[in-house]
This record gives sequence, C-alpha cells and structure tokens, in this order.
Amino acid sequence: MNPDFSFIVLTFNEEIHLSRLLDSIKGLNAKIFILDSGSTDNTLKIAKDYGAEVKSNPFINHPKQWDFALNNFEVKTPWTIGLDADQIVTSELFDRLKNFKAHDFEGINGIYFNRKNFFQGSWIRYGGYYPIYLLKMFRTGIGYSDLNENMDHRFIVPGKTTIWKNGHILEENLKENDIDFWFKKHEKYSDLIAHEEIERMQNIRVQALRPNLFGNPDEKKAWLKRLWWKLPLGLRPYLYYGYRMIFKLGIFDNKTARKFHYLQGLWFRKLVDKKINALKQRSPKH
Repeated sequence: MNPDFSFIVLTFNEEIHLSRLLDSIKGLNAKIFILDSGSTDNTLKIAKDYGAEVKSNPFINHPKQWDFALNNFEVKTPWTIGLDADQIVTSELFDRLKNFKAHDFEGINGIYFNRKNFFQGSWIRYGGYYPIYLLKMFRTGIGYSDLNENMDHRFIVPGKTTIWKNGHILEENLKENDIDFWFKKHEKYSDLIAHEEIERMQNIRVQALRPNLFGNPDEKKAWLKRLWWKLPLGLRPYLYYGYRMIFKLGIFDNKTARKFHYLQGLWFRKLVDKKINALKQRSPKH
C-alpha cells in the first residue's frame, strides 16, 4: 500500500463516473476512502469492487461533507488527496504522484493541481477557466474544509503551498449532458449562494482566507470575490460575462463552451442576484 498518500472521494449516484476515476488512480496502490450520501445506483458496488473503504453521511453542502470526511476517516498516510467523483487523473499527473515521496516536500503543506474543465464534451479553454489551480493534496491533519462558503468548496492549509502546473485533473460531469440536470443543479446552487451572500451582508459569514491579489490561487480568488460582493446586484452578472468573454477570450471557445459561459457566467449569476433581492425584500432589516 502506498505509504505517502491516500485518496478521499465524495459520491452520490456516481456509477457513470466512479469507475473512470478509480481506473485512473488504481496503479498508485493508494488507500481509497469514499464518503457517500445515499446512492441508490451501483456506486457502492463499484466502490467495493475497487477495495475502497466506504462511509455514509447525509449531504448538506460540499464544504460540510468534506469536513465530515476529513474528520471521520482514519487516514494514516502523511498526505491526503481529495477528489470529486467526476474527475480523473491524467497520465502526466499519475506519473508525478507515482514518483511522489513525502520526504521531498518538507516545509510544504499543500499542492495545487491544474484542472481542465469539460462541458458536454468540450474543453472550456478560455473565459478564465484554464488554467485553474485547485488545492487537492495536503498534509493529513493540516488541511481542512472551508466552512465559510455554502457551495464553492475549497481546502485550506496554513503555511507554504506549491503548484503543479504540468499534469492535470480532468473534470467532466457526464450527467450535465442532460441540460435539465444542469438547470436543476444550479437552481439549488443559486439558493445556497443567495443565502450565503445575505449572511455576508449581515456579517454572519467572513472569508476564511486573507484576500491577496498576488497570493496563492485561493487568496487571489478571495480577493476577486471580495470585489464581486461590492459590485451592484443586477449589473455585476453582465460585467462578469463581458469580462469573461472579451478580456478572458471566451469568445474564442467553441459553440458548446460559449453556451457554458453564457449559462454559468450570466444566466446563473442573474438568477443568484434575483434571489438575493427577493431575500432582501423579505428581511429589510439586513
């Protein structure tokens, strides 16, 4: 068994994805922990077939589910890798992990992986979607789940991090080939984000990370989010969509990817702002 790292994966009805992910990492001979939230398809059978240790926990949101996973699995390796079921590890990243030795990373507490995101078969190459660096590997017991957000999950580590620019995780949710699934999922996400932003207006929530435009990828994102929250509701979706399509070159993506930019960058943001305004009207004291 790999002495350096273990994997944790979250699942819910992931039979369409799970074998794809587990096939991409099985040669690493690492312990696999899976936290399921009530799958009714073949997810648990697949997990068992690959020798994963499985626990179950009702799903509230991704940050809380990851927090449960990190605190309830007995990970004995010095490093933990947290992956989503709809991701796979490329051969280049596999090789980096195959050659990973914990003693080579003294003084480093977290490692960012480079992600390629796909929508309905198309790589989202532009619009600010590549490269995107995600903190996916961290020292066991040091990395933790950011509970200050309802939906936009991240792991946090204190201290130094490093970025692996070469080698990727590929992310494609095949369920989103059914556009109705995408809309229903983002209807739920919009509720989570709208309530979160209201709580930020009320100073109930604060950012866990120090915003820093020139910091690590998550500190930079925290800086951009702080700016986003200051922009006028209703106007900011158009500003963001324009920024994404023009300054981040989203216009050069193919038709399917441009549809993604419209749906995720404009339609979804308008829906969130609409729900925030509705919540503000219900509680004018905010």
